[in-house]
Amino acid sequence: GLAQSAGTEVMGGIVQRRESPDPKTFLGKGKVAELRQLVDMHSADVVIFDNDLSPSQTRNLEKVVETKVLDRTELILDIFASSARTHEARLAVELAQLEYSLPRLKRMWTHLSRQTMGVGMRGPGEKQLEVDRRLVEKRIHELKLDLQKVEKRKQREVAGRRDFLTVSLVGYTNAGKSTLMNALTAADVEAVDKLFATLDTRTRRWTLPSWGPVLLSDTVGFIRDLPHKLVASFRATLEEAREADLLLHVADASNPAVLDQISAVYGVLQELGIDEKQTLLVINKIDLPGAAERMQAVQNRYRHSVAVSARSGLGLDVLSKSVST
Repeated sequence: GLAQSAGTEVMGGIVQRRESPDPKTFLGKGKVAELRQLVDMHSADVVIFDNDLSPSQTRNLEKVVETKVLDRTELILDIFASSARTHEARLAVELAQLEYSLPRLKRMWTHLSRQTMGVGMRGPGEKQLEVDRRLVEKRIHELKLDLQKVEKRKQREVAGRRDFLTVSLVGYTNAGKSTLMNALTAADVEAVDKLFATLDTRTRRWTLPSWGPVLLSDTVGFIRDLPHKLVASFRATLEEAREADLLLHVADASNPAVLDQISAVYGVLQELGIDEKQTLLVINKIDLPGAAERMQAVQNRYRHSVAVSARSGLGLDVLSKSVST
């Protein structure tokens, strides 16, 4: 799903089960040879690992397969970069990308042995790599300062809403949070069938029966093994979820891995320090094929959950009543 969201066509795959990764190439020697054959067979442009690789493992693999190798974090960063629309989201993505790339400059830069030359550039004969590293570190420092300002502004915005009950939508990416927000508030937020379509927080007024108006916020979607650098970079965006009175945890009943996705979201909430916050599980997409059986499995484990279809409106009245009470 991540690979397809990034615009790639998946031609094949390899799985290896072993006690620990090979320190040099992550996969064992035989699997690396098998991977090379698969790359040649499909004339593949890129190899994507559903794991995080060290810089040396990536370099060693690229030498063998003779094509670009991406790990899971780099792929997620690429999707985030293509989805970033606002200034705040672009700052957060750039920071995460630079922090990821800093230890990998040797692989990414091709001008490693070039010396800085020219008028005003005759320094102590630093290698270009060292100059690049210092420039990246300087930019990281600038981005962190910019994001601190954004976070303080966001904290002031959130604090200014204390007169209202605040509800925040959280959940696995592509669970239907934006569609649910549109259905509850007529927000006209972009909702597409794509991972990480929403990177920016949107807040709209939601009128609850027998209660009145509350503020409902849509947030960036979570995913298993969400890179720590991304969580740190998006602290300002996640401020809405941290300060909300109630979290609506939206889960996709049509996905065969829905129970694993729910667990992954709770793991990210724990990482953010908000797993103890009052949360209502909302099982979405119950009208899609195969969803009924999975919905039952989820409700057997999470008995106080609410089942809805954001697209058709089924169950939204029950959800509104549940939040009101």
